[in-house]
Amino acid sequence: MATYKTEGLILKRINFGEADRILTIFTKHYGKICALAKGIRRITSRKGGNLELFNWVILFLFKGRNLDIITEAQVKDSFPGFRKDLKRIGIAYYFCELVDKLCPERQKNQEVFALLGQHLKGLEKKFDDSNYQTNFIRDFEAKLLEELGFWPKGRPTEDMDIKAFIEGIIEKRLKSRDFLQRE
Repeated sequence: MATYKTEGLILKRINFGEADRILTIFTKHYGKICALAKGIRRITSRKGGNLELFNWVILFLFKGRNLDIITEAQVKDSFPGFRKDLKRIGIAYYFCELVDKLCPERQKNQEVFALLGQHLKGLEKKFDDSNYQTNFIRDFEAKLLEELGFWPKGRPTEDMDIKAFIEGIIEKRLKSRDFLQRE
């Protein structure tokens, strides 16, 4: 029976059964993993608030047959600075969707983990200028593509439609494209 501890950023969640939830987490030491949070949807659950979308958490997991099981979770950062702004929540969801779709499971990539954490932290700053916001998103897209080997390092991305390029890679339409529109 193997147990392990790691840090992770919650990318996605899916309700499972009556009270459980399957979480997709990008971890610092194991890459993208899927884990089962048993009883998290019960009112009496102590883990419920810790395992919300976009949270940076310290996890204790138990290796399961198909899915790892979360036994304990502690919040390291919940990024409260952007949680009241729908536009910035949409950007955070877009970042998490990109990492989820482009990164394979169980492939460690500390640079991508740091990039996602850094950009979620950056969303806490108020940006009034739509140009800054567009450049902030484009910076994340370009660095993620470079880090994962989909784009040569240092090559400019200004003249291309990065979303269309990414959708070509994953061969699906991005869900966040519907509610995240650039001005």
